Amino acid sequence: MIHGASQDFSVRLARSTSDLHAAQRLRYDVFVKELGGSGTMVDHAAGLERDRYDSFVDHLLLTDNRTGDVIGVYRLMRSDMADRAGGFYTEGEYDIGPLKATGRRLLELGRSCLHRDYRGGIAMHRLWAGLAAYVAEHDIELLFGVASFHGTDSAALAQPLSLLHHVYLAPPELRVRARAEGRQPMDLIPTEGLDRRGAMLQIPSLMKAYLRLGGCVGDGAFIDRAFNTTDVCLVLDTKKLSERQLRIYGGQPG
Repeated sequence: MIHGASQDFSVRLARSTSDLHAAQRLRYDVFVKELGGSGTMVDHAAGLERDRYDSFVDHLLLTDNRTGDVIGVYRLMRSDMADRAGGFYTEGEYDIGPLKATGRRLLELGRSCLHRDYRGGIAMHRLWAGLAAYVAEHDIELLFGVASFHGTDSAALAQPLSLLHHVYLAPPELRVRARAEGRQPMDLIPTEGLDRRGAMLQIPSLMKAYLRLGGCVGDGAFIDRAFNTTDVCLVLDTKKLSERQLRIYGGQPG
């Protein structure tokens, strides 16, 4: 059972349709209103960002106890859930055959977002603490999922994409590959032409957090025009986290 609480925040799995709608409303605010995304199942009238995977997964909710509002979400899909759903969401963008071939326990992370008023604070650590408890409960070994840059202009993203390719490319045994129909090569700038500091500043904070934990990226980005994003596939081996990284991942900063 996943649960966690502090004076200000609590973390738990969605238990009802009302919980699911709270998650989908937050996703609508972030992915549709803020970032300009869309999708065939988005309900604009009700303000819900949803898709066909929502009924097969676990939804991890972060609630502000002072207001009762859901202010952070993660969508979690294990392999058994993916089997019932007809595959992982990521498989629409990447060939994840290398991950499946490892025979290790997989967990796909998706639709992660925080309300804009809570970014850069302790809220993300609380959400990660809930995720860490879920990973431990299900003995998950490999985490993966797509993380996004806003926009689809590869030229504007040449520096961060090239940095990810040159510095954080996954080892061959974990190297998923972007599907041809949306593939965007990431090695756009040679190593000697990189502005590493500038490139890192362009990488979203959540993506940087996974990289600090030892995460790596797949081969190629994927242009998701419906969501108005350029996606990369992140992979994290939970067995290789150091003690300090485990403290961070478990929601204990520093």
